[in-house]
Amino acid sequence: MSANNDQAIQEIHKRAEKLKHIVFVCGNFNIVHPGHLRLLRFASECGNFLVVGVHDNSSPGVMLPDALRLEGVQAISFVDYAFILREPAVDFITRLRPDFVVMGKEHEYCSDAEKNAVAAYGGKLLFSSGEARFSSLHLLHREYIETRYSQIYKPKEYPARHGFELQDLKRVLHKMIGLKVLVIGDLIVDEYITCDPLGISQEDPTIVVTPIESMRFVGGAGIVAAHAQGLGAEVKFLSISGKDDAAHFAESKLSSYGVHYKLLCDESRPTTLKQRYRASGKTLLRVSHLRQHAISSELADQLLELARSAMTDCDLLVFSDFNYGCLPQGLVDDIIASGHERGIMMVADSQASSQISDISRFTGMTLLTPTEREARLALRDSDCGLAVLAQGIVNQACAKNVIITLGSEGLLVIAKDINWVTDLLPAFNAAPKDTAGAGDSLLICTSMAMCAGADTWSSAYLGSIAAGCQVARVGNTPLTQSDLLAEIDIF
Repeated sequence: MSANNDQAIQEIHKRAEKLKHIVFVCGNFNIVHPGHLRLLRFASECGNFLVVGVHDNSSPGVMLPDALRLEGVQAISFVDYAFILREPAVDFITRLRPDFVVMGKEHEYCSDAEKNAVAAYGGKLLFSSGEARFSSLHLLHREYIETRYSQIYKPKEYPARHGFELQDLKRVLHKMIGLKVLVIGDLIVDEYITCDPLGISQEDPTIVVTPIESMRFVGGAGIVAAHAQGLGAEVKFLSISGKDDAAHFAESKLSSYGVHYKLLCDESRPTTLKQRYRASGKTLLRVSHLRQHAISSELADQLLELARSAMTDCDLLVFSDFNYGCLPQGLVDDIIASGHERGIMMVADSQASSQISDISRFTGMTLLTPTEREARLALRDSDCGLAVLAQGIVNQACAKNVIITLGSEGLLVIAKDINWVTDLLPAFNAAPKDTAGAGDSLLICTSMAMCAGADTWSSAYLGSIAAGCQVARVGNTPLTQSDLLAEIDIF
């Protein structure tokens, strides 16, 4: 009966290594509920490597097959190793010799066998039912991955004004498949730390929270590349990273998304990491770990060489600039010149939230997508109306199309090639969960639609659908063709 558990013991010791403290918990886990989550969370904080034994089908009280129960436990993020326990727990504990064995509070007065087994090798037996303040992680995970399509509003008047129907957008999506897209810009890793609010400090007026879950996402130019891949393109991504764990995480995620990437290591900076502390669906604080100095001339030369090589087979070049030093002006000018020589469609976004930007430094673009603040910074104009502001950006940057994003008010579209016609689109999602990724998804979807042959108006509409889908979930998860097709069908 213990053959499989012998293999489990070997695997646990291999994964845990010598320096880690092993914690062991076992149970039936018929349906994983908040009580289980609280107990397992407590157990995970007692050591470095949490092992969970799921009783096999011969255990009293079992209601579901052990394979299904094991799958449920393995889906819990803070469980490091789970397996089917095919022997008495005491026998397994004696052979594994974990540093801590954790049991529910209800077993405190009927666990003599476990107490003796743990005491025999110097381990510790702990009893806890966890803390009731911890939220259901299942609900938190749904907030990150689920898109609520019913929240997305699609205006009917705009398509009628510009002579297209929503079903036409399906054909545009189909034409986007197979586009060769090159994305260049700042790589960012976003970390969302979900907290439970505890109250206000009695010592000073400070909000007190405790973290309960942390999730990381690829952000910045990296998520622009991932969106493009998800929407059907063949993507190459060029950027700069540090030599750290955040870079390793980004490389792993980009590979899983199917993005072909090259990250040049700059040991003078960390990979940009932005941490957002959230509670009750709101961001309380953002902490940015970064350096904003320009990359060296040697790295710029390497990036230019890689870009020129990638442009030999490229339909669309996307500058995704966050002004953290990846794209100094000389490099931008050289890449743009090479793009014009090859007749490649180019688009750009240059973000200015806590930093300074100048969207107009990207000259000759087919599309620019600044916020109103970014446009005013570029023109040094705080007074003019939106239409005049958009025309100013078109003139200063020699751009063909400009979309000024207005946050909750939507966006203003201006097309120079169509007699300076402007039109306004409202925000498609009136109840966003997280607005951080709206501009990135708008930029890449609109540009790919234009590259696939769609006009400015239908491209902007499709980009607005993409942004509406993206802000309906927390964190950056790459958009897919199926996301947009599902939303188009709901009209």
